[in-house]
Amino acid sequence: MLALRKTAPSPGLWLGEISEPVADPGEVLIEVAAAGICGTDLHIADWSGGYEAMAAAMPVTLGHEFVGRVLHRGEGAGGIAVGTRVVVRPSVVCGRCERCRSGRAEDCITRTGIGIARNGGFATLAAVPAENCIALPDELDDAVAALAEPMTVSTESVDTGGVKPGDTVLVIGPGTIGQGAALAAEAAGAGRVVVAGRNDSVRLGTVEALGFPDTVDTAGTTLREALTRAGLPVAYDVIVEAAGAPAVVPEAIDLLALRGVLVICGIHSRPAPIDLTAVVRRHQQIRGSYRSPLATWPRVIAFMAAQQGRIRRMISEEVPLAAGLDAFARASNRTASKIVLRP
Repeated sequence: MLALRKTAPSPGLWLGEISEPVADPGEVLIEVAAAGICGTDLHIADWSGGYEAMAAAMPVTLGHEFVGRVLHRGEGAGGIAVGTRVVVRPSVVCGRCERCRSGRAEDCITRTGIGIARNGGFATLAAVPAENCIALPDELDDAVAALAEPMTVSTESVDTGGVKPGDTVLVIGPGTIGQGAALAAEAAGAGRVVVAGRNDSVRLGTVEALGFPDTVDTAGTTLREALTRAGLPVAYDVIVEAAGAPAVVPEAIDLLALRGVLVICGIHSRPAPIDLTAVVRRHQQIRGSYRSPLATWPRVIAFMAAQQGRIRRMISEEVPLAAGLDAFARASNRTASKIVLRP
């Protein structure tokens, strides 16, 4: 079968034929219908830092945002019937550590990531644990449903920030996570949502198409100056940093209101300079946000079903897996917003 893989700890990807997987005990075999290219995949393809630990798993098929139909169940795989259309949670947990046993499996100390540390969904078929599959409502189509994983990450960032009705929220980074964070902040009751990018006209255009007119591009200037020129607020109750750009972190802190919360959900290739004295004196908080708990997924899927027409605007292209390398190039140079591969 055709698969898009990371074969070595260096820049680049490989697209070619590999053997079809089989479902081991506790697993199901999924015929992949749609799989989204994520910012994480771009970092891995560029090998820009932050994913060195996955080298031991190579060669590995990428793709952790995917939807498909269950073709076969391995021995002992219960809960999901053959023929069921599912979205896959990419975090595989051990079920044995203290965190798993106490109901905090999202914090499992030995978790592995589908599409990172084990084969994922950029392929015709994928074998995954049955417990990682969530059945989808009939009305939610495959391409939109493939965005469920990033939408849970976006929702977690807003939950982590504690966005309240009336809050003024700034989202830095107009990629899929930032777009989802804007939607989640709106759903949480934010009074105003502003989205900022840098040399990012295509993705900022997607943000505006989603219904968020307050956008700024900081190319050639600072974030504060760009906001000032646009007549937008320069103090925010919650700021979600989804750009993964260390240089923007001190700019974000500068724009954080008294007792405001900065949520970091971007993956950074190097440390960011922080004026901790300013954070202390302004009683601000910096919180990290990553994956969401299992309980968040049904809420997000229901939201996506209700907002399907709107969320579909996040998808700029649907292309065959065979064109995956070219799709990665467009996603990397930001000439496309969200690309969904169709194995």
